[in-house]
Amino acid sequence: MASDHRPIWTLPQPAERKPRYTREQITETALRIADTEGFEAITMKRLSAELGAATMTLYYYVRNKADIVALMQDAILADLLVPDDVLKGGWRDAVAAIARQTRRTLISHPWSLTSLNEAQFGPNAMRHIEQSLTAVASTRLPLAAGFQLTIAVDDYVAGNALHTIESVTRAAAAEADPDMVSAAIEYGIGLLGSGDFPQLSAMYAANRDGQAEQSGPPLTEEALTSQFELGLTALLDGLATRLGL
Repeated sequence: MASDHRPIWTLPQPAERKPRYTREQITETALRIADTEGFEAITMKRLSAELGAATMTLYYYVRNKADIVALMQDAILADLLVPDDVLKGGWRDAVAAIARQTRRTLISHPWSLTSLNEAQFGPNAMRHIEQSLTAVASTRLPLAAGFQLTIAVDDYVAGNALHTIESVTRAAAAEADPDMVSAAIEYGIGLLGSGDFPQLSAMYAANRDGQAEQSGPPLTEEALTSQFELGLTALLDGLATRLGL
């Protein structure tokens, strides 16, 4: 028998008048598990237990785990959407607002950037793209150029969010195990003494002597957000110059 590849959104929900569960409830539960225990914890058995249902009961609402993953991604993408009024201002403000909302959402689901690559395309993915294209429509750029502009910003946001998640994770690990940090610092200082890292040596010296406000990688949320804003401004400035906006 051929596999059913239809997107979950094309299939009707259970026809009973008051179904015990809804797709929204299942999705919300799956997201909660992933946020607290990691994406790997999402199994049909684990989700059924959290809902208080038999595993086979879940198959009445979704066909397989792929359906659940698709619903999870679409729910996250719904949080990327900005109010329509935001899109009515200048293109830079609109693009920046979408970028900030996207980054906040991705950071709030730190597993999502690397775990949803095979999820089926859903309605909120289309809405996010539509909003992004609407944000740059006032530039009067050709459609292809406007799309490339949104891709450049999306790529920057995804990369920055991934870096932020890594930095926050490292900071939490360092706080939990300060001895590990001390050992790593001691090792790093020893390498600086080899003379093979002149730029890093200069950063370390400036930080040690109080000559630089921030000579190392920022690990606080405030510093990471400030770094994101600096990069976003530079990116938009560069795109504006390159595209004649």
